[in-house]
Amino acid sequence: MRILSVNIGAAKAVEYTDAPSGTTGIDKRPVSGPVRVAAPGPAGVGASGVAGDAVCDLRFHGGDDRAVYAFAREELDDWGRELGRTFADGAFGENLTTLGMNLRDALVGERWRIGDEVVLEVTGGRIPCRTFAGWLGEKGWLRRFTRAGSPGVMLRVVRPGEFRAGDPVEVVDRPEHEVTVGRLFRAVTTERTALPDMLAAAPWMEREQLEIARTYTAKYGGGER
Repeated sequence: MRILSVNIGAAKAVEYTDAPSGTTGIDKRPVSGPVRVAAPGPAGVGASGVAGDAVCDLRFHGGDDRAVYAFAREELDDWGRELGRTFADGAFGENLTTLGMNLRDALVGERWRIGDEVVLEVTGGRIPCRTFAGWLGEKGWLRRFTRAGSPGVMLRVVRPGEFRAGDPVEVVDRPEHEVTVGRLFRAVTTERTALPDMLAAAPWMEREQLEIARTYTAKYGGGER
């Protein structure tokens, strides 16, 4: 398991975003050499945890629990075959393109050591948005991406440092629950009755999905509070 590329994006003006600035950093490109990663700060204030990477809508992106986004090279290739396109590393707006990792089965709260310094913690998966759909330009993209159930992985920075393309990834800690990124994604999108069970991972979950699970459970009961 390793990092195939580290990708960053500059802010660009587009017509397909709801960001108040009218800009997005979703067009991410691989960079060479080491890149600094650190906790960016709380939601609404902190942006990307990856140095040089633009986050343009702090309402929904960035912050400590969404500091880094990873997507698998294998998934990019699968989508390429399905859509008849070729996707470069970073094409889905990911900061890290991974190789040899089944990200949908990552446990919420598991920790990855990347290279010699960095430790990241899984907080959930990406919820697709209008900007993502506009960037890909595929009809019905939000529905197709959701149905596939492989949203990539959002991560918080536990130990800052530098990483680079080629760094090995080692899973160094896994919490004692069964809430995977894939299960959580399905619960918050298409299988809402499973939301109470997702609260077993509450201490590690990113903010939006945690709020969805807590609100549903408070209304309908069940699961762990």
